[in-house]
Amino acid sequence: MSDTSLAAVVRTAAQRLADVGVPDPLVDAELLAGHILGRRRGEVQAAIVRGDGIDDAAVSALDEAVTRRAAREPLQHITGTAPFRHLELAVGPGVFVPRPETETVVQYAIDALLSSPESAPFGIDLGTGSGAIALAMATEVPHARIFAAELSEDAHAWASRNVAGVENLTLVLSDLGEAFPELDGTASVVISNPPYVPDAAIPRDPEVRLFDPAMALYGGEDGLDIVRVLSSRALRLLRPGGLLVIEHGELQGESIRDLLAADGWRAPATHRDLTLRDRTTTALRP
Repeated sequence: MSDTSLAAVVRTAAQRLADVGVPDPLVDAELLAGHILGRRRGEVQAAIVRGDGIDDAAVSALDEAVTRRAAREPLQHITGTAPFRHLELAVGPGVFVPRPETETVVQYAIDALLSSPESAPFGIDLGTGSGAIALAMATEVPHARIFAAELSEDAHAWASRNVAGVENLTLVLSDLGEAFPELDGTASVVISNPPYVPDAAIPRDPEVRLFDPAMALYGGEDGLDIVRVLSSRALRLLRPGGLLVIEHGELQGESIRDLLAADGWRAPATHRDLTLRDRTTTALRP
């Protein structure tokens, strides 16, 4: 008789994922088991310790999910959700999966909104993707008014689903270079996680290379084409003293600071993420 204890099934799943080089095989196996069983990861771990069993239908469903993950389909596409700060976002094919490092990027925008003297400061997220950054600002600074633009119809559909019912958030389908002309000169914060991978730099991770939409990844020959557009658009959107926040690759900080300085921004500064890699550059509108 086969061993259908949850512990054995999760152990087997983790080994399958480890064999094909998935980075955190046990974490993913536990999360996939939780997805199948409708439990949080901590509840799965507790069930394993208790020696709980798992029925054949769940074993079969987990086997199918592990097969998809072993083919390097992103975990979040299989579960249909991605955590971001305190949020649980709906994601899937056609939208960039939000990353943990972006959670630290959005903090600069949230802090600026919280410290703004205005009673209802405006925050703008250009290229919102799943809506992660815009939703974090809207829910963590409820007195702010947040505006988000996304050009991809696929990503916009996911963002629409995620922001539904959030009254202080406005989402539009628009090119970030042209979004919200009616707000020119009024925003306290403009933030973006733009496509910044140079066209020739193919990402190593198959999850990124094969599943993230190209529109969300590639930013021209040096990766900074969209950053140039952001610089000029944000200069018009922000009020004097307003903050620009840009996420970027770890080797792009100096180039972005130079670009912003040349465009007339004040105090361009690059900040590190939790892994001590350059991740965010901020600047103030003169």
